Amino acid sequence: MSSELRWPFLGVTVAIAITSAMDAVGLESFSAFPLALLLGTFWHLQRLSRREVGFTMGDSRSYLLAIAYPSAVMALLATAAAAFRAIDLSHTDWRKTGLNFLLVAVATTLVASVTEEGFFRGWLWASLERAGLRGPMILLWTSVAFALWHWSAAILAAGFKPPPSQVPVYLLNALVIGAVFGLLRWRSGSVFVSSVCHGVWNGLAYVFFGFGKKVGALGIQDTGVFGPEVGFLGLALNVFVLLLWLWYDRRVRPEWAVS
Repeated sequence: MSSELRWPFLGVTVAIAITSAMDAVGLESFSAFPLALLLGTFWHLQRLSRREVGFTMGDSRSYLLAIAYPSAVMALLATAAAAFRAIDLSHTDWRKTGLNFLLVAVATTLVASVTEEGFFRGWLWASLERAGLRGPMILLWTSVAFALWHWSAAILAAGFKPPPSQVPVYLLNALVIGAVFGLLRWRSGSVFVSSVCHGVWNGLAYVFFGFGKKVGALGIQDTGVFGPEVGFLGLALNVFVLLLWLWYDRRVRPEWAVS
């Protein structure tokens, strides 16, 4: 292992260890926050620039893509659920639902920019780039690290803890969704773009489809099929988007040919 690669390995190992410990003792609601401290610490130790870490604004088209991706996936899932009569809107308070969506989306966007996105698509991305990796490999390893960091949420966190049959789907989805977030960061050079996507994703997924054992505003009970993160259909749609984007990206981005 090269000396430069020791930084990303150390940072990811520490992040997973801290989050796992917090999830194990019931602090899962706060387990992402140490990532902000790790982001600042490793950013300083490696003397990375703000642009390297992705703390730039990005372009307007990238923000549109960041909103379009989760919106399209959730709309297709809701349509499929409606077609199979898996939706129950009899108890839905739309005003409360709308406010909850805005709250979750905005809060996640702000927090993720200095925690999950800032750490994985920001510092880790820059650290791997400093170590000499090219874009495709950086995309792969940041996505793998993002998925591994989520293992304790699926296994240890009492507030989430999906059924065992849904755990592999959830972790695969974390990998795939992380790769889409990574493509947004790669395209725009900005973690704020991927943070917006992360915020809209969480707002739509958790408010409309539910979180853990809590049913969302759409009243869908069969999350093993229609869940955006734990459902087979959600995984299939996310994989389709990722593969389509990778196919297009390989045609227009020269970095693929030299990696």
